Amino acid sequence: MTFTNTMKRTAVRVVAALAAVACTMSLAACGQDEAGKIRIGIKFDQPGLGFKKSGTYVGFDVDVAKYIAKKLGYSEDEIIWKEAPSKQREAMLQNGDVDMILATYSITDERKKAVSFAGPYFVAGQDLLVRKDDQSINGPEDLNGKRLCSVTGSTSAATVKEKFASEVQLMEQPGYAECATALFSGIVDAVTTDDIILAGLASASRGKLRVVGKPFTQEYYGVGIKKGDTKLAVKINNAITDMIQDGSWKKAVADNTEGTDYTPDVRYNPPTPDEGEDA
Repeated sequence: MTFTNTMKRTAVRVVAALAAVACTMSLAACGQDEAGKIRIGIKFDQPGLGFKKSGTYVGFDVDVAKYIAKKLGYSEDEIIWKEAPSKQREAMLQNGDVDMILATYSITDERKKAVSFAGPYFVAGQDLLVRKDDQSINGPEDLNGKRLCSVTGSTSAATVKEKFASEVQLMEQPGYAECATALFSGIVDAVTTDDIILAGLASASRGKLRVVGKPFTQEYYGVGIKKGDTKLAVKINNAITDMIQDGSWKKAVADNTEGTDYTPDVRYNPPTPDEGEDA
């Protein structure tokens, strides 16, 4: 049988497609051997927390993850960073795609039905981000008649409307960077989500935006791990305790909110990690 040029091109496409399938099924098939390494899920799009920048990864969650990994016996070169979007976090842990997740992952009873947690390593609070020169907004009760931005699918803006300012006008954007852009341009008057996320945006704004600094909820950020892995939870909690005690935790907060007046709520921070999967 003689192969025509068309048949050859078809064969090449089939081989390429099969290779792509192999890549998705096994990273080793693509030259990305995970043996002997630790896989950590983070956000790639949250300045100050988890942010992919020119092939590197920076942010508070990243710094905490590196510290934990080192205490577990892994160097930075032995960390495989994986993007962990909010909606995919439970599935990534259940499927074994990652060993742990640090991605502003709030500990809740509902989530503990599917995964386990170590920590908390930080207690955030819902707050507001406003323009630096805007002194008219000093808390959520000042938002009546104002325009408030949050991310699609988030409940934070609805919380403000229900509990503090029934006449606030809500706007949704696909991401917090888009909310910050809307705030810059005057399309909205404030952005709301967890304070440390807002502090990261403020730091990236080079002094043009500020966090109001009056948090009105508490969100306990945990390290997501596979359900029932109590031994790993204890090791991670010990690492978090060491990070807090040796000053690395405080330095990581300061480094990733540089240029802002942000201070974590001292009533809850630094937190005390609890041992066991029900932390």
